[in-house]
Order: sequence, then structure tokens, then C-alpha cells
Amino acid sequence: MYIRNGIAYAEDAKPEIRISGIRAMNDHLLWIRFSTGEAKIFDFKPLLDAPAFAPLTDEDVFRGVYIDYGLPVWLDGEIDIAPEYLYEHAIPQGSVSA
Repeated sequence: MYIRNGIAYAEDAKPEIRISGIRAMNDHLLWIRFSTGEAKIFDFKPLLDAPAFAPLTDEDVFRGVYIDYGLPVWLDGEIDIAPEYLYEHAIPQGSVSA
């Protein structure tokens, strides 16, 4: 049990997932280091059809990823994605074959 903002929750508090390191790779892949210490690889290609991520189809724009307050962002913060989504959908770095 934990209490947040005066509300009691029955389950255990989940640690906040933040991005502590990020690097764009070829073929719209992201190498990501999470606040948990884990490194994972995220394939961004399936998301590129979404209008919000359309500018990232340009490899130069995609390579411009950086971290702002623990979030991966592009284009001066116009585009971002939740670290929790990346954490859940990325694969451990050691699972990626070269």
C-alpha cells in the first residue's frame, strides 16, 4: 500500500520510469538506458504511420532525439513519447542480433 496526494492505493507503488540515456541508431531504432539501469532497443518504425510521429520519418530529424526531464523528445519538444511505453515495448539490448 502507498499514499500519493492524499489517496491510499492497495498495490505497491511502481517506480517512475525515466530515460537516462538515448541514442538514435540506423533503421529507426533507439538505444535507450532507463532509470532502472536497463538498456533496451526500441523499433520506432511501427509508430511512424501515426500523424504525431510523421516528422520522424526523416532520418535527420529522428537522429535529433534528446532527453528533456527524463523524456525522449524531438524538434524542441514538439514530439515526445512516454518512457513507460518505450520500456514496455522495447527489447533488452542483449536480445538484438547485429
